[in-house]
Amino acid sequence: MSRRRLIPTLCVLAGAVWVTDARAASSDGTLVIQGRGFGHGVGMSQWGAYGYATHGWDHKAILAHYFTGTAIGDASGTADVRVLLAAGRTRATFTQATSAGGRRLDPAKTYSVTSNGLNGTVLHSPTGRALGRAPGALRILGGTAPVLLRGSSGAGVKDGQYRGALDVSASAVRGVDVINAVDLEDYVRGVVAGESPSTWPAAALQAQAVAARTYAITTDAGTATDGFTQYADTRSQVYKGVAAETPATDTAVAATRGEVVTYAGKPVATYFFSTSGGQTENIENSFLGSRPEPWLKSVDDPYDDASPKHSWGPLRFTRAQATRRLKGVVKGTFRSIDVTRRGASPRVVQATVVGTRGSTTVDGPALRKRFGLYDTWATFTTIGAKVQTPDTPAATAPKTPGTDPSGGAQAGGASAARRPAPVLSGTIAPARSGGWVEVQRRGDDAAHAWTTVAWATTDAHGRYRVTLPGPGTYRPLWGAAAGPELRAG
Repeated sequence: MSRRRLIPTLCVLAGAVWVTDARAASSDGTLVIQGRGFGHGVGMSQWGAYGYATHGWDHKAILAHYFTGTAIGDASGTADVRVLLAAGRTRATFTQATSAGGRRLDPAKTYSVTSNGLNGTVLHSPTGRALGRAPGALRILGGTAPVLLRGSSGAGVKDGQYRGALDVSASAVRGVDVINAVDLEDYVRGVVAGESPSTWPAAALQAQAVAARTYAITTDAGTATDGFTQYADTRSQVYKGVAAETPATDTAVAATRGEVVTYAGKPVATYFFSTSGGQTENIENSFLGSRPEPWLKSVDDPYDDASPKHSWGPLRFTRAQATRRLKGVVKGTFRSIDVTRRGASPRVVQATVVGTRGSTTVDGPALRKRFGLYDTWATFTTIGAKVQTPDTPAATAPKTPGTDPSGGAQAGGASAARRPAPVLSGTIAPARSGGWVEVQRRGDDAAHAWTTVAWATTDAHGRYRVTLPGPGTYRPLWGAAAGPELRAG
């Protein structure tokens, strides 16, 4: 609690003269962020699919719900998927391979590949001796067992086993890149196991399998010269290869073999994410700059409330912390964030950052990144608060003969004054005129429960003021956003 001296004020009441010294506890403002969901919000919510599966929906009904106007088609015979497992590695080390560049290898031994410093590669024996050079990429094949890539960085797997072939080529930066050329169905096996818990209902796993299969054949993360179409992480889909495969996820992939989501007879991009918070979003409102797509529209999603990220917060930042988070965006010191446009769901599309020197327009994804939010479905409330508590005054009572030999004032008695009540005031942004501010006091019991003791309303500038019932620890609430805790008395 801070203490400051104010100009002494003479107060006359019932024959008493008081000299008051007001004390104030204050906060220059707390930014409170609350939200829902986890991810970009477009397409299928994985936790929502889980919820629908527990309510008896099959995988086709689940996919039809999330991807508006779509049907199930067939993609059997599709070409291999090319997944970037590692980029710019000094050396790619592997075992369980039967050949490399047409050269027979012992699958029980460990070999490695490096760049020749240009566009070619060099194959090394277990002792490091150069066994041969290739002018371009070196293809590594396994036998009955998948090739084991040592120290794989794909999806955080230290050592990864991969079906199909490994293509090792000179990196555009330095070292070598490792790409897994794998059959579509085998790829989907590694994705479903990496994206969804194997304990989930079969319908949810099957929906994930079809979405993953469709996404793989309709998107290309690389360029014409990169040689890959998918990353092994969330930039595309989480792919962990053989290490992640389980009987349950394999069964889901097999049960939906070849199935893909189509719109107007053609496979379409099937985005998916973790948690919707209760509603998905139009693609153009999440991936800003994207064109609207008829199958990627906002839909209600009532069953993802089992997700731990269905709702989250509050996250709390002081003005100084918010100013640092918004460095390069906020003008001066941070004051507030006013959301000016939301999407089909309540996700933020555009907002205004208000500072002491002016305002700046930002988009929802930028705010999500700056504050480390799970989703752009968020509210931003700045709550300032101050408690003024006058000190207990000295009371001057009428003299009573014989009661005070010194002739001085005697405290107490019928004319002793009551202590003035403390006052809580502050500003809320953004706020509307006539909005209700709830004031709570923390209990003195072991539970320290908060109890509502007063209400105030905001004016056109978001200011509020309320008299408190007495000493204690208080906080203002604007909706579900709790402001700073301040001590009165």
